[in-house]
Amino acid sequence: MSSADLRDLLAGTGAQLRESVRLAELTTLRVGGPAAVARCASTEALVATVRALDAKGIPVLLLAGGSNLLIGDDGFDGVVVEIATTGVELGADSVCAQAGANWDAVVCRTVEAGFGGLECLSGIPGSAGATPVQNVGAYGVEVASLLRRVRLLDRASGAIGWAEPAELGFGYRTSKLKHSDQAVVLAVEFALDPSGTSAPLRYGELATTLRVTDGGTRPAAEVRAAVLGLRAGKGMVLDPADHDTWSAGSFFTNPVVPHARVDAVRALISAHVGDITVPTYPAPDGVKFSAGWLIERAGFAKGFPGPEAAARLSTKHTLALTNRGAATAADLVELARTVRAGVEARFGIRLEPEPVTVGLTL
Repeated sequence: MSSADLRDLLAGTGAQLRESVRLAELTTLRVGGPAAVARCASTEALVATVRALDAKGIPVLLLAGGSNLLIGDDGFDGVVVEIATTGVELGADSVCAQAGANWDAVVCRTVEAGFGGLECLSGIPGSAGATPVQNVGAYGVEVASLLRRVRLLDRASGAIGWAEPAELGFGYRTSKLKHSDQAVVLAVEFALDPSGTSAPLRYGELATTLRVTDGGTRPAAEVRAAVLGLRAGKGMVLDPADHDTWSAGSFFTNPVVPHARVDAVRALISAHVGDITVPTYPAPDGVKFSAGWLIERAGFAKGFPGPEAAARLSTKHTLALTNRGAATAADLVELARTVRAGVEARFGIRLEPEPVTVGLTL
């Protein structure tokens, strides 16, 4: 479709159209080639824009915070719909945020208003609407455990309605919404604790920092401060001046090893490392191993492959792949493949990427 035709198509939607935008400007990894971008600052504009593009069969890439995307250097051959809706409403025991609202700003607002519940998810970059898609989690808390409902646009029927958590197929860092074009998240609603008490603290590092026993609680504001401190120490709080934060957060998910293979994996770890105290966690279908621990013991230290590389592991956390200022998507793909192959060769575990990839494969 020509530029003029595209402008005519979107003229009545309320979207602001820009052409030949470098998508690196809209992602936390700061890589990605050009595309047309339709910015939607209202839910009405978002719905109208997606419906108009879908009716013409034009490929759509939904983007808000850009924190979980690795976009190829050739860009996107279609229209990027930038979700820029920012409304947030507090209820007596809940918060409802539009899809484009900055996630950490939502958490901050709930804590400052005296509510508990979301504090362990402080400092996570990205938008509110992305949290159920990924089933975002940190420090022992997952979105699925707090979510009340999600407002969705069904792209096939055009219908808009609320979906309950049970309908969304939540799993470890996934849901039915991930890697699917069937629906657009318009808003999310979370349960809150009006007492201002945190969720039970079950993550060892955080509990130790706050000096509480497993399952104990603290005021939400105190927990938020501790989480932000821990994340900042790992380069996991966005800072334009710190290249360790030019990342997509944790690049690989913690692998879940089926029970039948756990002993074999432990034997490989013992043979190569001489230490079988790898951090593990129970999982529904097996045992979850720490991806960061495996990466480091496979020979990839913080900062790999060295200070001259355009893309390298964070100097603070081996699980983050970072852009040192001039990296391309191809540079990051090469690094990801190297790390994944090294872990698989040494421990027989294939790591899976957490970010959504566009225009490239790992």
